[in-house]
Amino acid sequence: MEGAISSWPNSRIAVVTGGNKGIGFEVCRQLASYGITVVLTARDETRGAEAVERLRALGVTDVIFHQLEITDASSITTLVDFLEARFGKLDILVNNAAVVGVEYFKQLDTKKEKFAGLDFYQRIEWMFKNVNERIDGARKSVQTDYYGTKRVTEALLNLLQSSSDGRIVNVSSDFGLLRCISNEEVRQDLNDIDNLTEERLAELLDKFLRDFEAGELEANGWPTGFSAYRVAKAAMNAYTRLLARRHPMLRINCAHPGYVKTDMTMGSGVLTTEEGARNVVKVVLLPEGGQTGKYFAKGEESSFM
Repeated sequence: MEGAISSWPNSRIAVVTGGNKGIGFEVCRQLASYGITVVLTARDETRGAEAVERLRALGVTDVIFHQLEITDASSITTLVDFLEARFGKLDILVNNAAVVGVEYFKQLDTKKEKFAGLDFYQRIEWMFKNVNERIDGARKSVQTDYYGTKRVTEALLNLLQSSSDGRIVNVSSDFGLLRCISNEEVRQDLNDIDNLTEERLAELLDKFLRDFEAGELEANGWPTGFSAYRVAKAAMNAYTRLLARRHPMLRINCAHPGYVKTDMTMGSGVLTTEEGARNVVKVVLLPEGGQTGKYFAKGEESSFM
């Protein structure tokens, strides 16, 4: 039983962004199984409410829906006001909401048998071949995956600091590892946490988008293929480390769930959503006073490189 090892009281409150499907939905289910009250958020009210009903049909009752569009300041404020009035604190924030910033080819058929016999690398190669990237998608990915996550986090910091054991887990990806960026200066800046600033992160993201629009990604050492998603996740990883240094009383980490079968991977992953979510929840449930400012790959501490 997933909740059997929990020693936490039932009063712990968690917010999960992008909780209506995929990994986010499973994170909500698994956290609730530990006796944690979960606020499932989604930008679409109908889909979010339906997700809560699906959980209730599974016997999961400690889940509440609240609408949240992480790129909308007023939507974030409304969520903060609700949490303050209802709970007066927040113990756990799982930043799961993200967009991949690419266009999928409409003719794709993602039936399971399509991937039978393909290994991990062949599936990744298949995915790279079946997407198209445009500047509007790149901008949306940066605005959502980095700036949206950042704004939600900063809006909820006061509530997290009202907890005796506040935790933030940013759902990341091995696509955001620094080795994906061949530009040595950019890589060093993102890894130099002693000197890195949020202003420098913004400058790097602006430079990336200018190079994207100019068709100069490869020439300037940026990743190609899911490029905006990779750069936004790398920036989010760096921001996570900055935030952990700034707020040492909170546990703030990144969690790569693995290559999961979701809409974002067009069903090409090798892990189920339950398995991927378990890798995230393992980081959420680290022992009190444990690691902070770290990157975890499939539940195990790893390198940002």
